[in-house]
Amino acid sequence: MIELTDKEFDSLISRAMDELPQEYITGLDNVVVVYADKPDQHQQSKSGAHEGGFLLGLYEGIPLTKRGAGYTFVLPDKITLFKHAIATVSRTPEELFETIKRTLWHEIAHFYGLDHDRIHYLERRGHQHDS
Repeated sequence: MIELTDKEFDSLISRAMDELPQEYITGLDNVVVVYADKPDQHQQSKSGAHEGGFLLGLYEGIPLTKRGAGYTFVLPDKITLFKHAIATVSRTPEELFETIKRTLWHEIAHFYGLDHDRIHYLERRGHQHDS
């Protein structure tokens, strides 16, 4: 597992957001991006990830495709990246950054209403975060 401080992890998230296509970032309406060491029990069960599995990130909110005219005065959606899981699956600093960037893109795709099948299709085609 790669060791890094919260400040270093936060800096890598900011760098990843800068490197993703900005039309996706500027369109993040009412969304906050945060990080945690690991998911809490609610996040783990909500994600559907099996016990002991690695949950790298989680989108919690109402995707754009599900927002209607009544979408007002709501708390922000939340994208959480999980530092310990990401550091555990990464062997090098470069791989760590790419995992952060890929996980961030994956969770942003959920905000835009993409399901896992569509996200994985786009990832296989190599279009997940072309700048």
